[in-house]
Amino acid sequence: MTIVPGVSLGGGNRAGRGVHALRGLVLACMVLALGGCASIQRTPLPESEVAKAAVLSDSSSPHPIRVWGDQKAPVQEYIGARSETDLRREFPAVYGQRHTYLALSGGGEDGAFGAGLLTGWTATGRRPEFTIVTGVSTGALIAPFAYLGPAYDRQLTEIYTEYSLKDIVRKRSVFSILSAASAVDPKPMRALISRYINPEVVERIAAEHRRGRQLWIGTTNLDAGRPVFWNIGAIASSSDPRRVGLIHDILLASASIPGAFPPVLINVHADGRVYDELHVDGGTTNQVFLYPAGTDWKFVTQKLRVRGRPELYVIRNASLSPTYEPVKASLVPIAGRSISSLIRTQGIGDLYRIYFSAQRNGVDFNLAFIPPGNDPPPNTVFDLGHMRRMFELGRRQAMTGTAWHKSPPGF
Repeated sequence: MTIVPGVSLGGGNRAGRGVHALRGLVLACMVLALGGCASIQRTPLPESEVAKAAVLSDSSSPHPIRVWGDQKAPVQEYIGARSETDLRREFPAVYGQRHTYLALSGGGEDGAFGAGLLTGWTATGRRPEFTIVTGVSTGALIAPFAYLGPAYDRQLTEIYTEYSLKDIVRKRSVFSILSAASAVDPKPMRALISRYINPEVVERIAAEHRRGRQLWIGTTNLDAGRPVFWNIGAIASSSDPRRVGLIHDILLASASIPGAFPPVLINVHADGRVYDELHVDGGTTNQVFLYPAGTDWKFVTQKLRVRGRPELYVIRNASLSPTYEPVKASLVPIAGRSISSLIRTQGIGDLYRIYFSAQRNGVDFNLAFIPPGNDPPPNTVFDLGHMRRMFELGRRQAMTGTAWHKSPPGF
């Protein structure tokens, strides 16, 4: 194991905007199909083969390609068993250095807030190189560029200020939904992911991974009903020719809202046979992560001779304040509002967990989120005007030094 984070993010306030706007279509599909729009042809991995399943044939990294997000990872044992010489060789950019961690939440188009915040942070001249970057959902789409640094701010800006709904998905008709696995067709999103996370970018990620820095993306394995953390640097370092395509699959799965987007099938191998796993938005299981709560991170940082106090920055691409919204007493509005409330409160609970873990392990906690009153509903899903406003809000907060809070609301 390596310096391993924890998991995931999904929607934000009002079910993550995108979820809120699509939920009526999704719920209608569920009602019409009595439990599902359509089934996907697949060969699911048997539970008895889970422990043996391999995703890629080879990885030059000694670290795992993925771990369960709800299981204590063996980071302490791995770090504890390595000599000082080993640690210096494996983590040249991490051993004996200052540590700064970045955790990116989901939130649909409100990911523009986090993208703007990062570019504004660059403009101040004080943006650090992150030791670990984690992300889920829209945060997963931001994470590779945040990991690679300010040189990729242009790509971040383009993604969150130049593309609207028509550039991301193709809408299905009500009748075609009944024969599909989702409310929309995500082929345009896959094409955008392939365009921006190209082989050159993957090679850059692999190079940073070899320096000891970490990039983790969270998905949800629907078959197991559990979060999965993917070590993107280890995958990028593999000699397997499928590594680039796998990274694309993981990023798409992490951003795939169940029902709205089809789940992503990821092939695995066990005992000479090919099976598949069904992966969706990591926000289905958690909203934000850094490392498993049971990890003694203080021990890890001591073994790595970390200079000073490690710093954690959490960007929650959503407002944390409840909104008053009278609900029509019918199926779709009631179900949609309930899902929205669940996502918001689950996200706050995850922030509390991370905050207490940081306090226990001597990590300096910093949280940014969309302030109350600054998140009016967009006119449409992935409304370009709304995204540009959120981008400028995040950028302005970073440049004026007003973005960061030392604890979640309520403390």
